[in-house]
Amino acid sequence: MSELSNELLALKDNLSNVIRGKEEVINQLLVALLADGHVLIEDVPGTGKTTLAKALAVSLTARFSRIQFTPDLLPTDIIGGMVYSAADGSFTFRPGPVHSNIVLVDEINRASPRTQSALLEAMCERQVTIEGETRLLPRPFWVVATQNPIEHNGTYPLPEAQLDRFSMKIALGYPSHESELMLLNDQERVHPLDSVKAVMDTSQLEDLQAKVKEIEVEASVLDYIVRIVGQTRNNDKLRLGVSPRGALDLRRCSQAAAFLAGHDAVRPSDVQKLAVSVLSHRVIVEVKAKHGGLTGEMVIDEIVKSETVPA
Repeated sequence: MSELSNELLALKDNLSNVIRGKEEVINQLLVALLADGHVLIEDVPGTGKTTLAKALAVSLTARFSRIQFTPDLLPTDIIGGMVYSAADGSFTFRPGPVHSNIVLVDEINRASPRTQSALLEAMCERQVTIEGETRLLPRPFWVVATQNPIEHNGTYPLPEAQLDRFSMKIALGYPSHESELMLLNDQERVHPLDSVKAVMDTSQLEDLQAKVKEIEVEASVLDYIVRIVGQTRNNDKLRLGVSPRGALDLRRCSQAAAFLAGHDAVRPSDVQKLAVSVLSHRVIVEVKAKHGGLTGEMVIDEIVKSETVPA
Protein backbone atom coordinates (compact mmCIF):
# COMPACT_ATOMS: atom_id res chain seq x y z
CA MET A 1 0.00 0.00 0.00
CA SER A 2 1.45 3.37 -1.04
CA GLU A 3 1.74 6.36 1.26
CA LEU A 4 -0.97 8.22 -0.60
CA SER A 5 -3.26 5.19 -0.32
CA ASN A 6 -2.74 5.22 3.43
CA GLU A 7 -3.75 8.86 3.49
CA LEU A 8 -6.83 8.06 1.45
CA LEU A 9 -7.77 5.41 4.00
CA ALA A 10 -7.23 7.95 6.78
CA LEU A 11 -9.53 10.36 4.95
CA LYS A 12 -12.19 7.67 4.73
CA ASP A 13 -11.80 6.90 8.44
CA ASN A 14 -12.26 10.58 9.29
CA LEU A 15 -15.57 10.69 7.44
CA SER A 16 -16.74 7.36 8.86
CA ASN A 17 -16.12 8.58 12.41
CA VAL A 18 -18.25 11.66 11.83
CA ILE A 19 -21.09 10.13 9.77
CA ARG A 20 -21.94 6.71 11.16
CA GLY A 21 -23.27 3.83 9.07
CA LYS A 22 -23.03 5.59 5.69
CA GLU A 23 -20.11 3.79 4.05
CA GLU A 24 -21.69 3.80 0.58
CA VAL A 25 -22.38 7.54 0.75
CA ILE A 26 -18.80 8.20 1.88
CA ASN A 27 -17.47 6.09 -1.00
CA GLN A 28 -19.55 8.11 -3.47
CA LEU A 29 -18.24 11.36 -2.02
CA LEU A 30 -14.65 10.14 -2.36
CA VAL A 31 -15.36 9.00 -5.92
CA ALA A 32 -16.48 12.51 -6.85
CA LEU A 33 -13.46 14.05 -5.11
CA LEU A 34 -11.00 11.77 -6.93
CA ALA A 35 -12.82 12.32 -10.21
CA ASP A 36 -12.49 16.11 -9.73
CA GLY A 37 -16.25 16.45 -9.99
CA HIS A 38 -18.62 18.62 -7.97
CA VAL A 39 -21.18 16.99 -5.67
CA LEU A 40 -24.77 17.81 -4.73
CA ILE A 41 -26.02 16.30 -1.46
CA GLU A 42 -29.80 16.33 -1.21
CA ASP A 43 -31.83 15.25 1.80
CA VAL A 44 -34.17 16.49 4.49
CA PRO A 45 -32.78 18.83 7.18
CA GLY A 46 -30.79 17.29 10.01
CA THR A 47 -29.44 14.18 8.28
CA GLY A 48 -25.81 15.35 8.32
CA LYS A 49 -25.31 16.91 4.87
CA THR A 50 -23.35 19.92 6.08
CA THR A 51 -21.47 17.90 8.72
CA LEU A 52 -20.24 15.45 6.08
CA ALA A 53 -19.05 18.27 3.81
CA LYS A 54 -17.29 20.06 6.69
CA ALA A 55 -15.61 16.82 7.81
CA LEU A 56 -14.15 16.42 4.32
CA ALA A 57 -12.97 20.03 4.23
CA VAL A 58 -11.29 19.75 7.65
CA SER A 59 -9.57 16.52 6.54
CA LEU A 60 -7.79 18.34 3.71
CA THR A 61 -5.13 21.01 4.12
CA ALA A 62 -6.74 23.40 1.67
CA ARG A 63 -8.36 26.81 1.44
CA PHE A 64 -11.94 26.29 2.55
CA SER A 65 -14.94 28.60 2.46
CA ARG A 66 -18.61 28.22 3.21
CA ILE A 67 -21.43 30.09 1.52
CA GLN A 68 -24.82 30.05 3.22
CA PHE A 69 -27.34 30.56 0.44
CA THR A 70 -30.27 32.80 1.42
CA PRO A 71 -32.99 34.55 -0.63
CA ASP A 72 -31.21 37.91 -0.37
CA LEU A 73 -27.76 36.63 -1.45
CA LEU A 74 -26.29 38.44 -4.48
CA PRO A 75 -23.91 37.11 -7.18
CA THR A 76 -21.17 39.50 -6.01
CA ASP A 77 -21.43 37.95 -2.54
CA ILE A 78 -20.18 34.73 -4.16
CA ILE A 79 -17.66 35.65 -6.84
CA GLY A 80 -16.51 39.02 -5.47
CA GLY A 81 -16.41 42.43 -7.11
CA MET A 82 -14.70 45.76 -7.50
CA VAL A 83 -14.61 47.95 -4.39
CA TYR A 84 -14.30 51.74 -4.60
CA SER A 85 -11.73 53.50 -2.44
CA ALA A 86 -12.79 57.02 -1.51
CA ALA A 87 -9.23 57.90 -0.48
CA ASP A 88 -7.73 57.81 -3.97
CA GLY A 89 -10.76 57.18 -6.18
CA SER A 90 -9.48 53.78 -7.32
CA PHE A 91 -11.20 50.41 -7.61
CA THR A 92 -9.67 47.24 -6.21
CA PHE A 93 -10.84 43.67 -6.60
CA ARG A 94 -12.20 41.95 -3.51
CA PRO A 95 -12.42 38.17 -4.04
CA GLY A 96 -15.53 36.34 -2.91
CA PRO A 97 -15.65 33.04 -1.03
CA VAL A 98 -15.66 31.06 -4.29
CA HIS A 99 -11.90 31.78 -4.54
CA SER A 100 -11.00 28.70 -2.47
CA ASN A 101 -10.01 25.08 -3.03
CA ILE A 102 -13.11 23.63 -1.38
CA VAL A 103 -16.34 25.58 -1.40
CA LEU A 104 -19.25 24.38 0.71
CA VAL A 105 -22.48 25.81 -0.67
CA ASP A 106 -25.07 25.27 2.04
CA GLU A 107 -28.75 25.03 1.06
CA ILE A 108 -28.03 26.05 -2.51
CA ASN A 109 -31.70 25.99 -3.51
CA ARG A 110 -32.70 28.69 -1.02
CA ALA A 111 -31.20 31.45 -3.19
CA SER A 112 -32.80 32.88 -6.29
CA PRO A 113 -31.97 31.38 -9.72
CA ARG A 114 -30.01 34.54 -10.59
CA THR A 115 -27.69 33.99 -7.64
CA GLN A 116 -27.46 30.25 -8.26
CA SER A 117 -26.26 30.95 -11.80
CA ALA A 118 -23.24 32.84 -10.43
CA LEU A 119 -21.63 29.46 -9.84
CA LEU A 120 -22.01 28.21 -13.43
CA GLU A 121 -18.77 29.56 -14.88
CA ALA A 122 -16.82 28.73 -11.72
CA MET A 123 -17.97 25.11 -11.64
CA CYS A 124 -17.46 24.41 -15.33
CA GLU A 125 -14.38 26.46 -16.26
CA ARG A 126 -12.74 27.03 -12.85
CA GLN A 127 -12.78 30.77 -13.43
CA VAL A 128 -14.97 33.83 -12.91
CA THR A 129 -15.47 36.90 -15.08
CA ILE A 130 -15.84 40.23 -13.27
CA GLU A 131 -16.09 43.56 -15.06
CA GLY A 132 -14.96 41.87 -18.27
CA GLU A 133 -11.81 40.43 -16.68
CA THR A 134 -11.35 36.69 -16.26
CA ARG A 135 -9.83 35.50 -13.00
CA LEU A 136 -8.69 31.91 -12.55
CA LEU A 137 -9.72 30.02 -9.43
CA PRO A 138 -7.17 28.08 -7.35
CA ARG A 139 -6.56 24.41 -8.14
CA PRO A 140 -7.87 22.05 -7.11
CA PHE A 141 -11.31 23.63 -7.06
CA TRP A 142 -14.20 21.57 -5.74
CA VAL A 143 -17.79 22.50 -4.92
CA VAL A 144 -19.89 20.41 -2.56
CA ALA A 145 -23.42 21.75 -2.25
CA THR A 146 -26.29 20.74 -0.01
CA GLN A 147 -29.97 21.22 -0.67
CA ASN A 148 -33.30 20.34 0.84
CA PRO A 149 -35.92 18.56 -1.32
CA ILE A 150 -37.65 21.09 -3.58
CA GLU A 151 -41.00 20.32 -1.98
CA HIS A 152 -39.87 22.12 1.19
CA ASN A 153 -40.87 25.73 1.86
CA GLY A 154 -38.54 28.49 0.68
CA THR A 155 -36.70 26.46 -1.95
CA TYR A 156 -36.13 27.13 -5.65
CA PRO A 157 -35.50 24.31 -8.12
CA LEU A 158 -31.98 24.36 -9.56
CA PRO A 159 -31.85 25.15 -13.29
CA GLU A 160 -30.96 22.25 -15.59
CA ALA A 161 -27.69 23.94 -16.64
CA GLN A 162 -26.52 24.04 -13.03
CA LEU A 163 -27.61 20.49 -12.20
CA ASP A 164 -25.58 19.29 -15.18
CA ARG A 165 -22.41 20.72 -13.64
CA PHE A 166 -22.66 18.43 -10.63
CA SER A 167 -20.91 15.15 -11.35
CA MET A 168 -22.96 13.31 -8.74
CA LYS A 169 -26.06 13.77 -6.61
CA ILE A 170 -26.16 11.71 -3.44
CA ALA A 171 -28.54 11.36 -0.50
CA LEU A 172 -27.70 10.37 3.07
CA GLY A 173 -31.07 9.13 4.28
CA TYR A 174 -31.96 8.52 7.90
CA PRO A 175 -29.50 6.45 9.97
CA SER A 176 -30.25 2.91 11.06
CA HIS A 177 -31.18 2.18 14.68
CA GLU A 178 -27.63 1.09 15.53
CA SER A 179 -26.04 4.05 13.73
CA GLU A 180 -28.27 6.54 15.50
CA LEU A 181 -27.35 5.03 18.89
CA MET A 182 -23.68 5.50 18.00
CA LEU A 183 -24.45 9.06 16.94
CA LEU A 184 -26.02 9.85 20.30
CA ASN A 185 -23.07 8.37 22.17
CA ASP A 186 -20.51 10.14 19.95
CA GLN A 187 -21.99 13.55 20.68
CA GLU A 188 -22.66 13.08 24.39
CA ARG A 189 -19.96 15.62 25.34
CA VAL A 190 -18.17 16.79 22.18
CA HIS A 191 -18.83 16.82 18.45
CA PRO A 192 -16.78 14.32 16.38
CA LEU A 193 -15.77 17.17 14.06
CA ASP A 194 -13.69 18.65 16.88
CA SER A 195 -11.29 15.69 16.73
CA VAL A 196 -10.91 15.53 12.92
CA LYS A 197 -7.36 16.24 11.75
CA ALA A 198 -6.06 17.04 8.28
CA VAL A 199 -4.64 13.96 6.58
CA MET A 200 -3.98 15.16 3.03
CA ASP A 201 -2.88 18.35 1.28
CA THR A 202 -3.85 19.68 -2.14
CA SER A 203 -0.75 18.43 -3.96
CA GLN A 204 -1.39 14.89 -2.72
CA LEU A 205 -5.02 15.16 -3.80
CA GLU A 206 -3.96 16.27 -7.28
CA ASP A 207 -1.56 13.31 -7.47
CA LEU A 208 -4.45 10.95 -6.70
CA GLN A 209 -6.66 12.64 -9.29
CA ALA A 210 -3.89 12.19 -11.87
CA LYS A 211 -3.67 8.47 -11.04
CA VAL A 212 -7.43 8.11 -11.53
CA LYS A 213 -7.07 9.37 -15.10
CA GLU A 214 -4.61 6.54 -15.77
CA ILE A 215 -7.19 3.83 -14.97
CA GLU A 216 -7.93 2.00 -18.22
CA VAL A 217 -11.40 2.06 -19.76
CA GLU A 218 -11.79 -0.59 -22.45
CA ALA A 219 -13.67 0.14 -25.65
CA SER A 220 -16.51 -2.20 -24.68
CA VAL A 221 -17.04 -0.33 -21.39
CA LEU A 222 -16.99 3.04 -23.18
CA ASP A 223 -19.60 1.68 -25.57
CA TYR A 224 -21.64 0.52 -22.57
CA ILE A 225 -21.59 4.06 -21.12
CA VAL A 226 -22.61 5.60 -24.45
CA ARG A 227 -25.47 3.11 -24.86
CA ILE A 228 -26.82 3.92 -21.40
CA VAL A 229 -26.63 7.66 -22.03
CA GLY A 230 -28.14 7.25 -25.51
CA GLN A 231 -31.19 5.50 -24.10
CA THR A 232 -32.02 8.55 -21.99
CA ARG A 233 -32.31 10.64 -25.16
CA ASN A 234 -34.77 8.27 -26.80
CA ASN A 235 -36.98 7.41 -23.85
CA ASP A 236 -40.67 8.31 -23.98
CA LYS A 237 -40.68 8.73 -20.18
CA LEU A 238 -38.09 11.50 -20.32
CA ARG A 239 -38.44 15.05 -21.63
CA LEU A 240 -34.70 15.72 -21.36
CA GLY A 241 -31.91 13.18 -21.66
CA VAL A 242 -28.32 13.16 -20.42
CA SER A 243 -25.81 15.54 -21.98
CA PRO A 244 -22.34 14.57 -23.27
CA ARG A 245 -20.99 16.08 -20.04
CA GLY A 246 -22.93 13.39 -18.20
CA ALA A 247 -21.23 10.66 -20.22
CA LEU A 248 -17.82 12.17 -19.46
CA ASP A 249 -18.63 12.34 -15.76
CA LEU A 250 -19.82 8.72 -15.73
CA ARG A 251 -16.55 7.59 -17.28
CA ARG A 252 -14.38 9.62 -14.89
CA CYS A 253 -16.38 8.62 -11.81
CA SER A 254 -16.18 4.96 -12.89
CA GLN A 255 -12.40 5.34 -13.13
CA ALA A 256 -12.36 6.77 -9.60
CA ALA A 257 -14.50 3.89 -8.31
CA ALA A 258 -12.14 1.38 -9.90
CA PHE A 259 -9.17 3.19 -8.35
CA LEU A 260 -10.77 3.05 -4.89
CA ALA A 261 -11.42 -0.66 -5.36
CA GLY A 262 -7.80 -1.28 -6.36
CA HIS A 263 -8.59 -2.24 -9.97
CA ASP A 264 -6.39 -1.44 -12.97
CA ALA A 265 -9.35 -1.00 -15.30
CA VAL A 266 -12.99 0.01 -15.10
CA ARG A 267 -15.45 -2.86 -14.83
CA PRO A 268 -19.09 -2.77 -15.97
CA SER A 269 -20.09 -3.11 -12.32
CA ASP A 270 -18.40 0.24 -11.58
CA VAL A 271 -20.60 1.88 -14.21
CA GLN A 272 -23.73 0.16 -12.91
CA LYS A 273 -23.16 1.25 -9.31
CA LEU A 274 -22.69 4.91 -10.24
CA ALA A 275 -25.14 5.39 -13.11
CA VAL A 276 -28.06 6.54 -10.95
CA SER A 277 -25.97 8.97 -8.88
CA VAL A 278 -24.23 10.44 -11.92
CA LEU A 279 -27.12 10.60 -14.40
CA SER A 280 -30.49 10.81 -12.64
CA HIS A 281 -30.32 14.51 -11.69
CA ARG A 282 -29.62 15.45 -15.32
CA VAL A 283 -32.85 14.05 -16.78
CA ILE A 284 -36.35 15.54 -16.72
CA VAL A 285 -39.24 13.11 -16.39
CA GLU A 286 -42.32 13.69 -18.53
CA VAL A 287 -45.11 15.41 -16.60
CA LYS A 288 -47.58 12.54 -16.93
CA ALA A 289 -45.01 9.96 -15.84
CA LYS A 290 -43.91 12.20 -12.96
CA HIS A 291 -47.46 12.50 -11.69
CA GLY A 292 -47.62 8.73 -11.82
CA GLY A 293 -44.77 8.55 -9.30
CA LEU A 294 -41.89 7.94 -11.71
CA THR A 295 -38.55 9.52 -10.81
CA GLY A 296 -35.31 10.07 -12.69
CA GLU A 297 -33.61 7.51 -10.46
CA MET A 298 -36.19 4.88 -11.41
CA VAL A 299 -35.81 5.55 -15.13
CA ILE A 300 -32.00 5.37 -15.04
CA ASP A 301 -32.18 2.16 -13.03
CA GLU A 302 -34.51 0.64 -15.65
CA ILE A 303 -32.19 1.67 -18.46
CA VAL A 304 -29.11 0.18 -16.78
CA LYS A 305 -30.92 -3.11 -16.18
CA SER A 306 -32.13 -3.27 -19.80
CA GLU A 307 -28.71 -2.70 -21.42
CA THR A 308 -26.54 -5.63 -22.38
CA VAL A 309 -23.53 -5.81 -20.08
CA PRO A 310 -20.17 -6.20 -21.89
CA ALA A 311 -18.29 -9.40 -21.12
